[in-house]
Amino acid sequence: MVKFHKKLVICSVCNSLFLTITHWKEKYHSACPTAPVSGDNNLVGNIPDVFGQLKGLVLFSISGNKLLGTIPSSLYNVSSLQIISVSSNQLNGTLPSNMGLSLPNLQILYFGVNEFSGPIPASLCNATQLQVLDLAENKFLGSVPTDLGNLKDLFTLILGSNYLGKDFHFLTSLKNCSKLQKLGLDTNQFRGVLPNSISNLSNQLTQLTIGANEISGTLFASLENLINLIFLGLNDNHFTGVIPTSFGRFLKMQALNLNGNRLSGEIPTFIGNLTQLFALGLKQNRFEGAIPPSIVNCQNLQLLDISQNNLDGSIPPQLIGPSSPPLTSLDLSHNLFTGKLPFEVDSLKNIFTLDVSYNNLSGEIPTSIGNCLMLEFLNLERNSFEGAIPSSMASLQGLQFLDVSQNNLSGSIPKGLEKLSRLENLNISFNNFEGEVPEGGVFKNTSVISLIGNTKLCGGVPKLQLPKCPIKVMKPRNSIGFKLAIGISSIVLFLFLFSSFLVLYRMKKSKKKSPSVVSTMDLIPNVSYKELYQATNGFSLNNLIGSGSFGSVYKGTLDQEERLVAIKVFNLQQKGVSKSFMAECNALRNIRHRNLVKILTCCSSMDYNGNQFKALVFEFMIYGSLDVWLHLGVANENQSRNLSLLQRLNIAIDVAFAIDYLHNHSVQPIIHCDLKPSNVLLDNDMVAHVSDFGLARLLPITDDSSRTQASTSGIKGSIGYIAPEYGMGGEASIEGDVYSYGILLLEMFIGKRPSDDMFKDGHNLHNFVEMALPEKLVQIVDPILLPREVDEAPIAIVAAREDNNGNEMQVDEEAQGIANLCQMDLNEHKCLVSILEIGLACSMESPKDRMKMKEVTKELHLIKNVFLGSGINRDGFRRIQV
Repeated sequence: MVKFHKKLVICSVCNSLFLTITHWKEKYHSACPTAPVSGDNNLVGNIPDVFGQLKGLVLFSISGNKLLGTIPSSLYNVSSLQIISVSSNQLNGTLPSNMGLSLPNLQILYFGVNEFSGPIPASLCNATQLQVLDLAENKFLGSVPTDLGNLKDLFTLILGSNYLGKDFHFLTSLKNCSKLQKLGLDTNQFRGVLPNSISNLSNQLTQLTIGANEISGTLFASLENLINLIFLGLNDNHFTGVIPTSFGRFLKMQALNLNGNRLSGEIPTFIGNLTQLFALGLKQNRFEGAIPPSIVNCQNLQLLDISQNNLDGSIPPQLIGPSSPPLTSLDLSHNLFTGKLPFEVDSLKNIFTLDVSYNNLSGEIPTSIGNCLMLEFLNLERNSFEGAIPSSMASLQGLQFLDVSQNNLSGSIPKGLEKLSRLENLNISFNNFEGEVPEGGVFKNTSVISLIGNTKLCGGVPKLQLPKCPIKVMKPRNSIGFKLAIGISSIVLFLFLFSSFLVLYRMKKSKKKSPSVVSTMDLIPNVSYKELYQATNGFSLNNLIGSGSFGSVYKGTLDQEERLVAIKVFNLQQKGVSKSFMAECNALRNIRHRNLVKILTCCSSMDYNGNQFKALVFEFMIYGSLDVWLHLGVANENQSRNLSLLQRLNIAIDVAFAIDYLHNHSVQPIIHCDLKPSNVLLDNDMVAHVSDFGLARLLPITDDSSRTQASTSGIKGSIGYIAPEYGMGGEASIEGDVYSYGILLLEMFIGKRPSDDMFKDGHNLHNFVEMALPEKLVQIVDPILLPREVDEAPIAIVAAREDNNGNEMQVDEEAQGIANLCQMDLNEHKCLVSILEIGLACSMESPKDRMKMKEVTKELHLIKNVFLGSGINRDGFRRIQV
């Protein structure tokens, strides 16, 4: 008979379950108590019975594989078990009725995404140390145990996507779970009205999802007690009435899903109070009236779905206009909106999805839509648009879906559409188009295009069976009109060339003169030295908020409105500072983006001592630099500077959008050349703004590859963030900025500067992360991002085992890392791995191997969508389809 090590505390299987018992003896009857994490290793087969013989087992983790069958009954009798993680397999069977009694030390239970069935054992309420109970996406049925209130340490209860139902009696007992943070009950069979006891849930609750049930009644004003809610999902039920005014108190709310109910009235103006909102779903209700202008206050809003309602009026400029939120998905379809699609639609620089179908919109499709370069899905179906399809749409290289059917459009089909290589679905049916149908690109595949209802079209590929286009007859070229046209054209061409020569000659002469600040800053108003002197109390030390090689930054109060500003005063005694001032002026004068620091005014004059004085005045960012928030040693000890995972992801997206704008969407492409955390500033909504363009370089506007490079003469940058090729004398390039961004991204989530003492002798931040992913993520990630229970280590696994001499030994770091990983939300783990992989892809040594910023913004946004909205099995959230 084979004997197993009696005190084995960790069993986290890798490689294959088809190991012989001899292999198990060799593997575990040794000094090492652990094996690598088994998640996502595509293991198959059944769980061997022998695991039940490991009587000292504390952690059992086989999640993320393809395991079948049932869990051996012997495993449920290993009373030492504290953590069981078997999620994301194909396991089935029922849970033992005495499970909570036979596993009295149980603290973490992950059984989600399997095929378990039967009732939830009431005995689990006796496992009073239980902190995490996740049974989501199974086939459990019946009532939820009513004594869950016995679990005083419970902070995560996820029961979504099962067949649970009957009543809500268990909610009453949950008032005793004062640490509860996540409650997921969505996609079950709960019926009736929510009990008032829901208002007694822990005020620590951040996530509550009860969507996709059969719940009726009005929305409770008593929910206002849950003031720390970040995610609230009440979608796909039968709620009626209006949105309570108490919802305006959810100031931390980031995702609110009320889709698929019977709510009525107007969209409340207090929605503008929810300034942290990222996703808002009001789809398929009975809302009426106009979109409230207060929506402009939601400057973090990216996903908005208010489709399938009775909303009317015009689309307000607060939604699509210069001050609109940074929307990436906007669905206004199936309403009663009138008027035009605003010409300012190009203010939606980050929009991926735009759907205004089935409304009463009219006028022409604005040509400015061609500037929405991120657009992938555009649906204008069933309106009254007229005129031609703008030729500017040929600029939408990422467009995959375009539907302009059932409008009053006319003219020819723009030939530029055939150059849209990613276009997979095109519907222009039932309009008044005429002329030749292009034959290239999407028009080759007749199964993905619809042209019916346009009787004047001709040509195209033969499979369309359209009539041939008439042959155009050219007029004779010996006509008097033709000769006259040739003569006039020649004169015009001569005059154009002559005037161009004069312009170039004058420009060449003007370049010999020193650059003028007035010409550089002609778009920015000036302020006097006296005003700045008074605004900063004589540039006092009390107003000094930072200093560097190029000068100092002061906090000041400007003009009668007492507006707080940041005043960057240049140290003109320092070599190259004057050039830096010019570089920053040139870079800032033509750029406008919500994630770039906004210049308000400038000063170029003499101070009271007759010395030359130069300063730039910016918006004041109340929360300072990202560097302070990442590295607590720099921060004020009296302030909490801990950034959550979601906050860091938001900031990373903000910075990515800013750099993408500089590279690809500004009037003239700009290389920042000094991207680092201290040059990322945070406003009062924690929105990130890239600052300090003192090293910025303007790229020449050309059509060739030289557009991506500019001279690096004099560039120093910051150690650790400079692209390797710069150290070899390489030219400044957008790829250099991408490298800096990659290092910044890694630093944000690892919590270590690239200049840390540990990165010596050929080691660097990039390699440090690369070697750790994905298995050792928990060992390298910023400890602040670890769950509180991991950081405080109530499950510090030091119960240990005995060596061959009977001496007690501590579990090694790898074992503790496995335990930490099981406690970390698996969704958070995957999110972090994905983010860090982007950081690695951006900071590759070779410039040609680095990601493009456009792809970075898209990937990070997808990660955020999944983190907030997708079928998050670990916390019961379902995709907020907005």
